[in-house]
Amino acid sequence: MASNNINPRDVTALILAGGEGRRLGGQDKGLIHWQERPFIEYALDAVPSDISRTLISCNRNIDQYQQYGETVQDNDARYEGPLAGIYAAMQVASTPFIFVLPCDSPLLPKDLYQHLAAALKISQADICYVDDGIQKQYLFALIRTSLKPSLKNYLATGNRQVHRWYKQHQFVEANLSEQQRAFRNVNRREDLVDLN
Repeated sequence: MASNNINPRDVTALILAGGEGRRLGGQDKGLIHWQERPFIEYALDAVPSDISRTLISCNRNIDQYQQYGETVQDNDARYEGPLAGIYAAMQVASTPFIFVLPCDSPLLPKDLYQHLAAALKISQADICYVDDGIQKQYLFALIRTSLKPSLKNYLATGNRQVHRWYKQHQFVEANLSEQQRAFRNVNRREDLVDLN
């Protein structure tokens, strides 16, 4: 049984910026500008200052991302998708928890980590992710790094679906239904207009 407290020093933050951006003509979403700032900066703003370490999962434009912090890359071409980025981070993280957030939601709440940590602390689950009242937001999550062997095995079988891996473990949802707009993400150019 884990401790009833989740100290931010026991947490590594992971910003997922490794997507292909296919519906945006192959643009690297983390480097798209909105209101004169790249998306990666908005994601970094949501990471509490007392979190132990911050990693950026990216597979291209690595030099640009390194200007913002430490980067990790998928180390097996078969491991595609966000779980590959999470696994890459787990391989280098030395903390009991990883706080995951994608790079393409610039409106996300600054207290996201506190919501996830509170729900995980109460439930003692392995994984906590956001339910915004309309859909499950699986990539806004707090995950125990002790699940690394499980994730390695899951990826090795060719699976990539995040929710299916979550369901193999104890999980809890953080209800943020009063902040639905905060979880809008950008997949198409029209989505940029919707943010305003």
